[in-house]
Amino acid sequence: MASAPPLVTDGLVAFVKRACPTCALIEKQMQAVARRVAAFRVVSQDDPRFPAAIEGVVDDGELDHSWRNHIESTPTLIRYQAGREVERVVGWDRDAWRRLTGMCELGEGLPPFQPG
Repeated sequence: MASAPPLVTDGLVAFVKRACPTCALIEKQMQAVARRVAAFRVVSQDDPRFPAAIEGVVDDGELDHSWRNHIESTPTLIRYQAGREVERVVGWDRDAWRRLTGMCELGEGLPPFQPG
């Protein structure tokens, strides 16, 4: 399969699915990121309406984007710079999500870590 261009050139991509308990836990956090980070895309493996209130969710029901990006667990957050992956975090890791998004208040009231 030919290499596809990244979903963003410079920014963040979150791979999620509604059936993932950790993804459901951080739905409001993803909505906050979408409001503050212009170059933020969400790829949903099982429901393009999840997470709610985020426009432009990429439907990955066939898992093409997930396969190309070596996604083994959701949620996975990837930072791209100049079209190349530079960092990823798998699961909910509050400190890592804060670092990647630049949002120091992200995840207040949530556990510091929850696997995907």
